[in-house]
Amino acid sequence: MDDRVILRIGTKILIPFILQFALYVQFHGDYGPGGGFQAGVIFAAAFVLYSLVYGLGNAIRVLPHRAVYLCGALGVVLYVGVGFVTVGLGGNFLDYNVLAHDPAHGQHYGIMAVELGVLITVFGVMVAIFYAFTGRRRFDP
Repeated sequence: MDDRVILRIGTKILIPFILQFALYVQFHGDYGPGGGFQAGVIFAAAFVLYSLVYGLGNAIRVLPHRAVYLCGALGVVLYVGVGFVTVGLGGNFLDYNVLAHDPAHGQHYGIMAVELGVLITVFGVMVAIFYAFTGRRRFDP
């Protein structure tokens, strides 16, 4: 019988609120403090909490190493892709004004897409670092 029932139930209750707060930070980032980096770290913190309570093996089954590395790369591709789209539309690299009919809307779309890329990259890198540190074996001579 597992003696950490309260901890597990508390974690199940807390994780959705942590993820919701990360989304708030992400989507509120162009209006106030916050954005992709902070939201990515908060997402990773929720995943680290899950891993600490339920074990590294369960966490790796939920999010395998390959998916973590893919997140790290996919965010960079999204970030750079937005830059190439702006160049393809006749603007400078990451000149968001060309993304919509109105420059203000283009700025909004561009910032949201770039910040989403930052969120995905930061989440993937933070979880990869966590896996790297927790996956190491202790050396007992």
